[in-house]
Amino acid sequence: MGFILWIIAVILVIAGIFQLFKGETLWGVVLIIVGLAVGPGGYSIFK
Repeated sequence: MGFILWIIAVILVIAGIFQLFKGETLWGVVLIIVGLAVGPGGYSIFK
């Protein structure tokens, strides 16, 4: 389960970075924060 959460978190953070480059600042920041909240490393909402 931890590996799946890690993959989802990486995808969300990468998508957030792409949104930042496209000029969608708010959407990019939201995706990055959600990615960090889902990921098993550091802060996670599933701990």
